[in-house]
Amino acid sequence: MAILGTAEPRDALLQILEEARVRYAFEVIGYVVMPTHIHLLMSEPEGHPLSSAIQVIKQRFSRTRVLEEHVWERRYYDFNIFTMGKLEEKLHYMHMNPVEAGLVSAPGDWKWSSYGAYALNEPGLVNVTPALDVVLQRQW
Repeated sequence: MAILGTAEPRDALLQILEEARVRYAFEVIGYVVMPTHIHLLMSEPEGHPLSSAIQVIKQRFSRTRVLEEHVWERRYYDFNIFTMGKLEEKLHYMHMNPVEAGLVSAPGDWKWSSYGAYALNEPGLVNVTPALDVVLQRQW
């Protein structure tokens, strides 16, 4: 179902993501909210398991969708990234997702994405830590 099919739920989800980012002290490196799913590239939260932060995001968003019977799949799917090449690949894939889905003709046209933070240096609803900053902090 396209529970994220309109601007209002996408904006709500990004607001919840930003609040969780602050509360759980994790970095958001990239994101794209699609009508039926979300792509999220993030660091491990400080002092909390990743699953706790994801659970809070999912629960808080679910509460805003009272009329929906089923919002999330039972589990999220994680993928650990260890190289700059893989990080760039994942960011490109995420940012091109709305284009590939036929929602927009260019990734900069999709408001619910971290693409603007990278290509246009525009702040979005979520504070993004650019991939290069993460790489420099971790000294790959």
